[in-house]
Amino acid sequence: MPFPLQIDILALMLKGLLIGIIASAPMGPVGILCIQRTLNKGRWYGFITGIGAAASDIIYAMITGFGMSFVMDLITNPTNKFWLQIFGSIVLLAFGIHCWRSNPASSMRQSGKNGKGSLIHNGVTAFLVTFSNPLIILLFMAAFAQFAFVIPSRPLEMTLGYASIISGALVWWFGLTWLVDKVREKFDVNGIQIINKIIGSVVILFSLVVLVGTVFNLYTFNY
Repeated sequence: MPFPLQIDILALMLKGLLIGIIASAPMGPVGILCIQRTLNKGRWYGFITGIGAAASDIIYAMITGFGMSFVMDLITNPTNKFWLQIFGSIVLLAFGIHCWRSNPASSMRQSGKNGKGSLIHNGVTAFLVTFSNPLIILLFMAAFAQFAFVIPSRPLEMTLGYASIISGALVWWFGLTWLVDKVREKFDVNGIQIINKIIGSVVILFSLVVLVGTVFNLYTFNY
């Protein structure tokens, strides 16, 4: 395999990892559900919840990617690409601000340790909770546009890219459940809010850097 092609594949996989983390990290309903189950049922119930969410996310990611692949001639035009990346940065910025300002803990409900249900049941319910929110497509559109992720002429690389999205999501859910399990005696509502504000701040900073760089032609991802 030629060295430049190896670099391209590694770059695409890195983009996929970042997209998977970005899509999974905000403390929405499934994030709260994951934390609740980790605290009340055990770490692996929380992680299975994350796996269910990741399965839903990859379906929406592939729908988004396939849809964008049909308009590649339009979005690879230099002018259209510029405005699409501006749009992607603005959407990510709005997403980060919403994440920073939101209070996901307000919807957190205590559940008992009894009636844990099977691991499969926990995974399926998390999948359904996530799949019931198709607005995630807007986030994937913004991320794909900003990272120049869609390359329809290279199916092998795209397959690895989608696999990397799943990997990024699973890395997030594994790390989150590990952290919550380790500090379960000290973890409370404030912990959830802190995590959400950190996530929001990182997304805001990233989107601003990319937005300014795109406007002044200092920074761009290539198709």
